[in-house]
Amino acid sequence: MPPISPDDSPIPPMRVAPARIGPFAPLKLPVFRMLWSTWLLANICMWMNDVAAAWMMTTLTSTPLWVALVQSASTLPVFLLGLPSGALADILDRRRWLMATQFWLAGVAIVLCAAVAMDLMTAPLLLILTFFNGIGLALRWPVFSAIVPELVPRPQLPAALGLNGIAMNASRIIGPLVAGALIASAGSLWVFVLNAVMSVASGFIVLRWRRAHTPNPLGREKLVSAMRVGVQFVRQSLRMRAVLVRISIFFLHSTALLALLPLLARGLEGGGAGTFTLLLAAMGSGAIGAVLVMPRLRQAYVRDQLVLRGALVQSAATAVMAVAPNTWVAVPAMFFGGAAWITVANSLSVSAQLALPDWVRARGMSMFQMSIMGASAFGAALWGHIATVSSIQASLLIAAVTGTLMMGAALRYVLDGGVDDDVSPAAPGWADAPPHAPPGEGRLVINVEYLIDPSRADAFCDVMQQTRRTRLSEGAIGWELLHDISEPGRYIEQIIDESWTGHLRRFHRATAADLALRERRLAFHLGDGPPLVTRYVVRR
Repeated sequence: MPPISPDDSPIPPMRVAPARIGPFAPLKLPVFRMLWSTWLLANICMWMNDVAAAWMMTTLTSTPLWVALVQSASTLPVFLLGLPSGALADILDRRRWLMATQFWLAGVAIVLCAAVAMDLMTAPLLLILTFFNGIGLALRWPVFSAIVPELVPRPQLPAALGLNGIAMNASRIIGPLVAGALIASAGSLWVFVLNAVMSVASGFIVLRWRRAHTPNPLGREKLVSAMRVGVQFVRQSLRMRAVLVRISIFFLHSTALLALLPLLARGLEGGGAGTFTLLLAAMGSGAIGAVLVMPRLRQAYVRDQLVLRGALVQSAATAVMAVAPNTWVAVPAMFFGGAAWITVANSLSVSAQLALPDWVRARGMSMFQMSIMGASAFGAALWGHIATVSSIQASLLIAAVTGTLMMGAALRYVLDGGVDDDVSPAAPGWADAPPHAPPGEGRLVINVEYLIDPSRADAFCDVMQQTRRTRLSEGAIGWELLHDISEPGRYIEQIIDESWTGHLRRFHRATAADLALRERRLAFHLGDGPPLVTRYVVRR
């Protein structure tokens, strides 16, 4: 049986001084290199599809709202399906799940090909198929985000995420260039054909990965329970809450530029499909350039400074694009906008990854992506509506000003704790074996009795509030701190777990930071032995 008792002292985690990591170091790992290639290919397909769909919509209607809704249809599924997708990625075989998403995307591309070839495409049908393509993206992104930390050592994680950013933004250049060339020479149909072929190829590349799936010794977690625990973890994590607020604000406003870019490209002097492709390529080039200098930026600025400066540059680029008369002005603005975009996104993504233990990583990153896509979907519709009732220029200028103000407020008032906790798994054997499982599957109530010096009660209660967040983030469904009125130094911590299995899972999820907090908690106890632990089962 797994250890759960809080009676033994933990084994201190080993600390290793981080070495300086180059931006391309993770590519030396063969498995990461193979899956990174898949990620690059998959994102090229995504951008080809998005460019072709956005441009096709401008041929079907000239209404700004319909054009902006292409972005909403692509991103909304991630907001709706991100959490169940992340939960499934945490409890199923991640290799098979990733492979299935690639074949789903291939299927959607084939249907798009058929609709265009048979001249059946309409604006509503294009939005529906774009939404189905977004479902594939919603299923794929959390599992890939959870896989990356499996493949690289923790010190290389920022570099690996930077390489993912390079793949995303290289695809932002390659995908639109290929799509633009095909649209200009052969038509949108061939973009969707190539997309289908490349999606199938990506699926077969994933087949080459021989990842060994290790089943959980407590059995597969139920989907609803896994989703509940994932949400609880994020709610109790100061770092994750701050990251989600900041990334939502940034993408709510930065999406104005991408959502209205097809119309901006048409409005520039000599604008057309080639101009649209050029602007996307400029944005991707700026993002790649920023990734290459990211190690230096991290040494020069702390994370919040990078986020604020990135948001300011992004807002400036949006404002310039609102009044740009030609490509000579627009291309540099898009270049710096792309650099700002990847700086903010990468800084907040690294912050989220470092805050998430492996057992909840896919769920946490799915909520990170849900925040991005939900903000993008709502923002695209919002700025498209404002552009429809006023003008494109007014919509972009409002987005630029409000984006700067709201990010400044978020950095000032939504605090993230300031310290990265050690979320590596707790050392094996850190506690005694548990008692036998109780009969039935009722809720479990655990009481932990502490005897403390009443003069230190305030400090103890502060530590216990941190303990509350830890217990709930690990899956407990209830927590209370009881104070004995007749004996001021006696406190009882009461924890409620949904079942005996849920109780065991909670202790399997312990991290090095949890054990360090446990040591702080036990330092207040004055009894001759460890705190008295009693467990009760709620009989049905």
